[in-house]
Amino acid sequence: MGHTSRREFIRQGSLGTAGMLLASGLVNSSFASSFISRTPAILGGTPLWTAASWVKWPMWVQSEDEKIVIDSIRSGVWSRAKLVDEFEAKWAAAIGTKRCLTVSNGTNALITAINQFDIGAGDEVITTPYTFIASVQAILANNAMPVFADIDPATYQIDPAKLESKITKRTKAILVVHILGLPADMDRIVAIAKKHNLIVIEDACQAHLAEYDNKRVGSIGNAGCFSFQNSKNLPIGEGGAIVSSNDKFIDNCFAAHNLGYAYGTSTGAVAGDSFMKASKIRLTEYAAAIGLAQIKRLESQTATRHENAKYLASMLKEIDGITPIKLYDKVTQGAYHLYSFRYDPAKFKGLSRSKFLEALRKEGLPASGGYKVMHTQEFMNNAFSSRVYKSFYDRKTLDFENYKQRNNCPENEKLCSDAVWFTQNVLLGSRQDMEGIATVIKNISRNADKI
Repeated sequence: MGHTSRREFIRQGSLGTAGMLLASGLVNSSFASSFISRTPAILGGTPLWTAASWVKWPMWVQSEDEKIVIDSIRSGVWSRAKLVDEFEAKWAAAIGTKRCLTVSNGTNALITAINQFDIGAGDEVITTPYTFIASVQAILANNAMPVFADIDPATYQIDPAKLESKITKRTKAILVVHILGLPADMDRIVAIAKKHNLIVIEDACQAHLAEYDNKRVGSIGNAGCFSFQNSKNLPIGEGGAIVSSNDKFIDNCFAAHNLGYAYGTSTGAVAGDSFMKASKIRLTEYAAAIGLAQIKRLESQTATRHENAKYLASMLKEIDGITPIKLYDKVTQGAYHLYSFRYDPAKFKGLSRSKFLEALRKEGLPASGGYKVMHTQEFMNNAFSSRVYKSFYDRKTLDFENYKQRNNCPENEKLCSDAVWFTQNVLLGSRQDMEGIATVIKNISRNADKI
């Protein structure tokens, strides 16, 4: 919290809120006792934070980060070479897999992984409806059919109990998305996949260093995919990675990301002839240099996010109408690319979610409502109208109204209407910032009828 806003916070604090938090033992007494009646910023009070109060993202420490990047540019070696190799080795070690292949972005990591498991036209891939559009676009890019299984309303992850009813003779894979940087219930998902002989691809694009049962996500299924886009917990600008301990699979992915030129076990020669239809989605050396600068901070930042999220949740659960996101029992670390909770307007005197979000943003909190319902969006219908889909799927399967009904996910629809998100850099704030967030929300509750 900035020094000026901190003084203002102490001066304008809420005694009622402080009393609630102090009585619960969740806030230190020196912080809580400094509160007096405070007017929410949306009603004319002074905002608790400014944009400058939060860690600027992406983080860049000139004295520590710039040398490797400048050296890479000055070298004139800009296509993938030693720095990309070094980053891949470090990322594989960080995730706990034998191999890593970097690509141009997380979307292409997903597209390539799906493709190299021989999933394509006529096949079905089961995934979650609560995800970023890239997860679904990657399935469509391979001309496969996305099938949605509803979410667990407490964790926001794909619900294993809803999976088996979605499996058909066309099903080839489960695309598990560790959404918001929090692990899905991998024990149950992997067991279902083994029972039905399905591939498990982990979309860990938001889940850098998240852990399930002390294993890093991305290392549990057949392959994992990551994104290093600018907002991610390890930001490069654009970039992605595929990880696996399957040499044959990664070698084929390498060929696929380099115009199909043979590599390793794919045909036994690094510089052999092209042997597959492919694209060129290689990472650059200077992008890898940025990644190598960023990776040094990731372990400590992840631990900070996890601890702050746990502390924040311990306070928010005491506020009527706020339900923090839950972790599965076997989650040993959350990456928290986003921090989320569910908001009940009825407990806030009918204050709409949009007005609640506005009140949070007025206080200087970067808050949003998250994802919209996915399976009803027009890009799906556009794919189904293409010649390739019409060649491999029957008319009933491609009927968009029928598709929407088959893939209706009521728990996801509810979540899309009541979720609240904070960006990951909020969790890099202080414990007093976490206490401030809880106090602000309680104060909005107390003043909801005025807002």
